[in-house]
Amino acid sequence: MSDRIEKFQYEGEKAERLDKVLVSHFPEFSRARLQGLIEDGFVLVENARAKKSGQMIEAGMEVEVHIPPPVPSGLIPEEIPLDVVFENDDLLVVNKPAGMVVHPAAGHASGTLVNAVLGYDPDIEGIGGEERPGLVHRLDKETSGLIVLAKNDQAHNWLQDQFRVRKVEKTYLALVDGKPPTPTGRVEAAIGRDPSHRKRMAIVPSGKGREAISEYKTAESFKGYTLLEFHPLTGRTHQIRLHCAFLKCPIVGDEIYGRKNPGLKLGRHFLHAYRLKIILPGEKQPRVFEAELPEELKNVLELLRNK
Repeated sequence: MSDRIEKFQYEGEKAERLDKVLVSHFPEFSRARLQGLIEDGFVLVENARAKKSGQMIEAGMEVEVHIPPPVPSGLIPEEIPLDVVFENDDLLVVNKPAGMVVHPAAGHASGTLVNAVLGYDPDIEGIGGEERPGLVHRLDKETSGLIVLAKNDQAHNWLQDQFRVRKVEKTYLALVDGKPPTPTGRVEAAIGRDPSHRKRMAIVPSGKGREAISEYKTAESFKGYTLLEFHPLTGRTHQIRLHCAFLKCPIVGDEIYGRKNPGLKLGRHFLHAYRLKIILPGEKQPRVFEAELPEELKNVLELLRNK
């Protein structure tokens, strides 16, 4: 497959940065992707290789952009069943089971959600990046529930913007040990790498980590446990798990941030992404998608209700 070549003359009234000019002409691509094309020599200005993303473009200047085809990722498509909640030409909404890693990494070269999605729709390869095609957000391995994947670059860019400006509303159900200090509340506690454990995250002083905000409310109370509805307003790694531990009510079954001797044996942590409210590309009103609790989590709640 050969490069796609686009030529145009800049017709703006005042000089503008090259990357901003390209963003207006190629709305399907992120600015980072376009800046990468400039740095790699795929953009010409007046028949000469563009010098930098901040190069000023004046009225009448000719710009030529070579867009290479997606680089094969080397990821292997696999015939793994997917619970597809919704699909159109732009995206997939999938109900991910607990135990499935989202994308290949060290120790998880196959059997991931990305491998399954490539087996379901090979055209997603290369969308938004060759290593994590289609992904705009993630779920932990043992967290079940809704995750959205883009099927083309324009949708990927749109969805990334929706998450970045916090227009996406995510709702999780978490069963925790004990109960939080108040039935409803808001947690503002920055998150960064745990200095003592490289693979763990930790609550860190403000200024030394990334802002992390969650809101919660009590959905149901049990003896010794509470079912919480969590709304993360930011999307940090392990955010809900850390914020629950910060409230002194860690998630049941969380082997990293939870209690060492849990009263309930689950084989996973009790965290499920059950609702996603999002505006889809080309639409103005948000859509709401839901995924019921998996049977093993429903059974835990029934056990607690009958105690």
